[in-house]
Amino acid sequence: MTEGPWAGPIPPSAPPERLPQLDIPPPGPQRRLTVFFRLPLLVPHFVVLFFLHIAAWFATIATWFAALATARVPDPLYRFLAGYLGWATRVDAEAMLLVDRYPPFALHAPGYPVRVEVTGDRLNRLAVLFRLILLIPALIVQALASSGWWALGLIWWLIVLVMGRVPQPLFEASAAVLRFRMRTGAYAMMLTPAYPKGFFGDRPGALGTDTEEAEEVGRVTENLGDASGSATRPLVLGTPATVLLVVFLLAGLAGGASGSTSSYTTGDEPGRGPSPSPAVTDR
Repeated sequence: MTEGPWAGPIPPSAPPERLPQLDIPPPGPQRRLTVFFRLPLLVPHFVVLFFLHIAAWFATIATWFAALATARVPDPLYRFLAGYLGWATRVDAEAMLLVDRYPPFALHAPGYPVRVEVTGDRLNRLAVLFRLILLIPALIVQALASSGWWALGLIWWLIVLVMGRVPQPLFEASAAVLRFRMRTGAYAMMLTPAYPKGFFGDRPGALGTDTEEAEEVGRVTENLGDASGSATRPLVLGTPATVLLVVFLLAGLAGGASGSTSSYTTGDEPGRGPSPSPAVTDR
């Protein structure tokens, strides 16, 4: 599904395993006032997404049975789940300081600068049957990276507050985390048969030849309606951004280990605290 003209499930003859794409414009100046109050301003979205998450959970169960029987997702469920994924991703992008534009309260927002593109290819029934088991490695990676980002979130917030913009390495690393979460969510909800990939970004030439890449970038720029285009298609990470991703993973791992130790010594259950923002794949 493209948040512009919507592209639903396509015929079985189409090429399979096309990864969902996340388009975010290049980092620009951000208003310090909105940076300062970023999370409080998003509270209404967190409330709405809490209820949408419950609806998406039941819709995903229905989707699993339908996909197991027909190898495809019914159009109404596809539209709703793709819309939920887009809404949650837009809110996460704003919360993670990747953009400075308040997201709309809508399942589909073609005019918003953060865009999710998911194309519903035909599903493999065996992969649908074992979807939860197959998801475990991707869920571990995205959980560690996301929790690591938020564990150090105060640092990123202070940097953007002082500079009035997101440094390029932080933008690239944060976009990589968000894109992987989005891809994990799309796979979990059976919106795509493509297993989540590209945590450490794309290799140069990931969109094909120079001509093919130029055509793809031109198409995305036209769809976005923004001359700045997309900074995440392809998402090629520099060395500083790659190092930051490793830092996120280590921070998430350290946070999980300390949480387990605290749970053991205090009798609390691990993971009871609310996450700083609604996760796309919390289902």
